[in-house]
Amino acid sequence: MCGIAGIVGRERIDPENRAALDTMLDRLAHRGPDEGGRYVTPDVALGHRRLSIIDLESGRQPLCNESGTIWTVANGEIYNFLELREDLIAGGHRFRTTTDSECLVHLYEDEGDRGIEQLNGMFAFAIWDEPRRRLLLARDRLGVKPLYYHLSDGRLVFASELKAVLAVPGVRREVDPTALIDYLTYGFIPSPKTIFKHVHKLAPGHLLVFQNGGARIRPYWDLRHHDWDQRPSDDMAAEVWRQLKRATRPRLIADVPVGAFLSGGLDSSAVVAVMSQLVREQIVTVTCGFDSRGFDERDAARETAALLDTEHHDGLVDPDAAGIVETLAWHFDEPFADPSAIPMYYLSQHARRFVKVVLSGDGGDEAMAGYRRYRFDKYEELARRWVPRSLRHGVLGRLGSIYPERSWIPRPLRAGTTLQNLALDSATSHGLSVASLSPAEARSLLRPDILMMSGDYDPLNHVRRLYQNCDAPDHLSKCQYVDIRLGLADGILTKVDRASMAHGLEVRSPMLDYRFMESAWRIPPARRIRGRQGKMPLRRAVARHVDPDIAKRSKAGFDLPLDDWFKGPLRERFQDHLLQPGAALHEWIAPEAIHRFWQGCVSGRVRCGVTLWKLAMLDAWSALDAENWETKAENLRYQTSFAPSRTGR
Repeated sequence: MCGIAGIVGRERIDPENRAALDTMLDRLAHRGPDEGGRYVTPDVALGHRRLSIIDLESGRQPLCNESGTIWTVANGEIYNFLELREDLIAGGHRFRTTTDSECLVHLYEDEGDRGIEQLNGMFAFAIWDEPRRRLLLARDRLGVKPLYYHLSDGRLVFASELKAVLAVPGVRREVDPTALIDYLTYGFIPSPKTIFKHVHKLAPGHLLVFQNGGARIRPYWDLRHHDWDQRPSDDMAAEVWRQLKRATRPRLIADVPVGAFLSGGLDSSAVVAVMSQLVREQIVTVTCGFDSRGFDERDAARETAALLDTEHHDGLVDPDAAGIVETLAWHFDEPFADPSAIPMYYLSQHARRFVKVVLSGDGGDEAMAGYRRYRFDKYEELARRWVPRSLRHGVLGRLGSIYPERSWIPRPLRAGTTLQNLALDSATSHGLSVASLSPAEARSLLRPDILMMSGDYDPLNHVRRLYQNCDAPDHLSKCQYVDIRLGLADGILTKVDRASMAHGLEVRSPMLDYRFMESAWRIPPARRIRGRQGKMPLRRAVARHVDPDIAKRSKAGFDLPLDDWFKGPLRERFQDHLLQPGAALHEWIAPEAIHRFWQGCVSGRVRCGVTLWKLAMLDAWSALDAENWETKAENLRYQTSFAPSRTGR
């Protein structure tokens, strides 16, 4: 794991821009605390911050080919680098290091842009072709690693995080009103957009070529439908386990200690069980919990750790619920409001005390239909087929609309959502299931002038576009495709990357291996979900290789008592920051809308902690400015209180 940054232009870049590279790298120091490197010429400035995982002594970047004409800076890991390296050496290439990233320059020499299709890993990298004055940017297939860029006046600026892009003079910071609506709807801003109109995220599975002052962007991979796997259930479960082992094995390669996140749930238990089959040493596992009933998975994790004989470390988190708001705002760079970023931040900090790399179970729910909402999607789609359209629109939709008492209060019951969804098309209904606020609710929060600037923008178009882009013939697969491309890439993986890199921790996820994902994509929809449970082939495999009781566990997730926090530790901060005249948030959000939500929460009439958290994070982001990007780096990094314990045999 690392941080990368760079500047290139149509003509030679001016000295002021080249000097900005140092500031860019300073803002990425938390991603690569071990060392930094630069390659600067009048034509290009490439920079790298390194978290040393493989080839600790000689793997410093930027790296070049034998003749010094092709250069690269890379973030992430290339898991099949050993096979690539062997083939490249056989083809006559000479390697100076044993790091995985050096494969990139030699593969580019042989294959050009097509070489990216041979990579299996999590990565974001840049390759500078000096003779052709050509820059290639690429991001891994599923978007595990981030990559931001700004293009204007024949100049391209790129970096692993938005704060580094903003360090370069001339990068415009005009806020996109439609991105605000995206944020209020989903809690994050979907690719390729960012909060700023003129800075973008390179979408997962895409590459960008910059040459002669212009850029071309194209996809190099997508999840495509093939014939369903019709093997018996036991054979299908065996194939899932085989694919998981194949994906896990290269993720264990490191020159530093490797452990695992363990919640005691199905996915993380499966990953740890596979690890135990592949290594002889006792595996280090970590978890953390809150001292709040219903929000603590430590007991389940301890049981699984004992079963799998791991060296288990758990921590009781006493969160600074008010202080963490500014910390997260600094690390995420743009508004981001997944509340589970709080425990992920603490869990990553806790894990970094024992290991430098951890494996996780991220991606299992999206790959194998594990979310509860997929069951509702399935039944709603059946109803659309059999219930006349006039009845769905005229009766059921109106019944659903009576559940929310007022438009600005989040719908409290899934029954109301289901009834309203039946009146809608398949893509829109899934979009509303994914969204934490409806577009109407999100728009009702904005000031009138911001609302006018956004026109008739509909944030659910992100979902409709992805739903239509999926070539699978069934509704369930289309819903999973939306979640893989939207909620996973821009929500969950953004959360994991920023929270882990805040502490110099590398997280590797076997279920995000694209071959594992493609294999799971061939499981027939009826075999993914049975009754009230999804991920059936994985459950069958876990029952056989781990424990039948673990195989039956329902998804828990990182739920937080947000409503209680806003009545307790977050109450004073909310009142002092968001409810006062002149609050930073008021530039975008109508003060009366904030008061309505606040009164609904403190009165106990509705549970709207998630929306209040969105407002708190937007306020903290709005308060950031150019001067405090650097000063906050040291002040905000480690604000945690832990009561650690260690178990294992």
